Amino acid sequence: MPPFLAAIFWNVNPIIAHLGPVTLRWYGLFFMLPFVVGTFILTHIYRSERVSPQWVDVITIYMLIGTIVGARLGHMLFYDFEALMADPMVVFKIWQGGLASHGATIGILFACWLFARNNKFDYLWVLDRIVIVVALGGACIRTGNLMNSEIVGKPTDVAWAFVFPRDVEHWKQFAPNQPVPAGSYAVQRIASPEKGREAEVVSRPITGAVTADTNVAVPRHPTQIYEALFCIFLLVLLYSMWNRTKDRTPRGQLFGLFVVLLFTQRFLGEFLKENQVEFENGHLFNQGQLLSIPLILIGIWVLWRAGKDPKNPYGYAPRDLEEKEAAALPPTAR
Repeated sequence: MPPFLAAIFWNVNPIIAHLGPVTLRWYGLFFMLPFVVGTFILTHIYRSERVSPQWVDVITIYMLIGTIVGARLGHMLFYDFEALMADPMVVFKIWQGGLASHGATIGILFACWLFARNNKFDYLWVLDRIVIVVALGGACIRTGNLMNSEIVGKPTDVAWAFVFPRDVEHWKQFAPNQPVPAGSYAVQRIASPEKGREAEVVSRPITGAVTADTNVAVPRHPTQIYEALFCIFLLVLLYSMWNRTKDRTPRGQLFGLFVVLLFTQRFLGEFLKENQVEFENGHLFNQGQLLSIPLILIGIWVLWRAGKDPKNPYGYAPRDLEEKEAAALPPTAR
């Protein structure tokens, strides 16, 4: 079978353009996209519940800081602690890569708690609405991972398998008498003649035997796409549930459901992924799975308690839309 029929060849350049000293990357674009699109979704939600959309700008700032700080600290603490101890300043070198979704989750939870405390919102009310936007963010981040050819799946022969020639860390080598999976490509790194530019990867389909020193990119599960599609499913599900009940949504229901479903998928999906760091090899569960377990348990507890507080079944938020809109009118129109 020709390689282009056995697997999907994915060799997208992660860089959009070089603008002088600035490098525009697809990952950065998809990282910021949910903060832009999410403001429109959250504005609609807040307006529907008579909450001033001015709060959307405020919580977006909290979310942006919480996400970046949490994701970076989470990566250094959970996956690269030795580097952090050797040079604590490395935590600020975000351009070197390294963001963890579990760290981002903790950062978002803390940011929402600060927002709720400082602005007299109910914490679970805030979380129940923000997870709709976070689901969108998850889909965008995993799309960014796809554009980076990172967080790849294990080798497979499914019809929708992807070949990632840019994923240098998971190139394989085969003995001359060892069969190479259908759809594989021989790959080689070529240094860029331009100073400061990344090395390029050249590839060619494999149609016969290979030498022992040939680097091979084999077909793999596109786990980034699996997770992105699941996040889109969560976005549709959570928004549909909120749209039916709005300000009578049981307190904690959407947040609890989101956490249980997302991190259950993450736990199961890790079985299809390559480990991200070397210390995960040889263990029953990897770091992502171990970090998902307590979040699943928290989600189950919140979901079980959803709406059961007789004094506060739906949460609360300042229903200040009408008074702020009225205050904005000229005196003659009031």
